[in-house]
Order: sequence, then structure tokens, then C-alpha cells
Amino acid sequence: MEKIRQYFESEFGISQDDWEIFSSKLNRYEFPKKSKLVEAGKVENYLSFIEKGIVRLYIPKEDGDLTFGFVFNGAFVSAYDSFLTQKPSEYTVETITDTILWRLGHKELQEVYASSRIGNLIGRRASEELFLKKSKRELSLLRDSAEERYLNLFEERPELLREIPLKYIASYIGVTPQALSRIRRRIS
Repeated sequence: MEKIRQYFESEFGISQDDWEIFSSKLNRYEFPKKSKLVEAGKVENYLSFIEKGIVRLYIPKEDGDLTFGFVFNGAFVSAYDSFLTQKPSEYTVETITDTILWRLGHKELQEVYASSRIGNLIGRRASEELFLKKSKRELSLLRDSAEERYLNLFEERPELLREIPLKYIASYIGVTPQALSRIRRRIS
């Protein structure tokens, strides 16, 4: 819990009282790799903070999953549209590595909003962080080549990228695994 507290102290300057309210609602979970945190067709009930691990967001398809996001330690993860609307998610959220999450349920988040000064700021920051990732991804798909998308991902978290299977990276940048191999050879 210390990592999440450090994050909130650096980002929000959270008071001891607000931290006690917020942290009392958090629950720590450990998931092995390949755990589905939420499946397409199910409602997302949690906003999670990744203490350790990598999470993938994807649309399951018969001819191969369509990966559209990776989330690394030190960030929020959720099928956030489902979390907000409490309607079924259109995509799956799955761990790629063994993962430790601090999770806050939908109901508990509403209680934090109502009972602490920092609650709305935390909710807003989580929303902004998730929105910015989504916006960055959409712009990259419209503007960048597959090679540029690969380089951007590699630049973002090179130490963690080695843990992501190449088939997921290929799907994320919108190419076949064979095309990704050619890109990797070209830039090596």
C-alpha cells in the first residue's frame, strides 16, 4: 500500500485523514498472469491501481484478439466505461504478468467522494489519466505508422516491454507477428 500512498502524496498532497478514509476502502489482490480482471460482457466493478505488473486491454475475436492497450505498474486500470455506467464491458482486461492490484469498488468510490475532500480529486485524476491514454492511442492510430507505434511503446516502458508477448504487441500496433518481426529487424 506504500506505493499507492506515495503516488497520492506526490500527485495530490493527500492529508492523513483523507488517506485513512481512502485506504480503508482499498483491498489488495494478487493475480497470476493470464487472469481476467473483467471479461467482455461482464460489468466492471473496480477501479484498480497497479502496484506491480502489466495489464492488457483487448477485444476478443475468433480470428485473434485485438489488443488496444497496455497498463503498467504505477497507473490506474479499469474497463472504465463499464465502471462508470455499470453496464457490461465490450472488452476484456487481463494480466500479462503476475500482478498486484489495489482495488476500490464502485460503491466504495462513491463513499470516498462523499466523505473526503480528496475523493473527487482522486476520481478526476483517475478519469483524466485513463482518458489521456485513450486519446493518445487514438491519435497514434490515426497519425503514426506501425513502426512509429512500436517505437513509441518501446520508448514508453522499455524494461517492461520485454515481458509482453510479441503477438500482443503486434496486435496493439495493428500488424501481424511476421510484420512486427520485419519492423524489429529493420530498426535493430
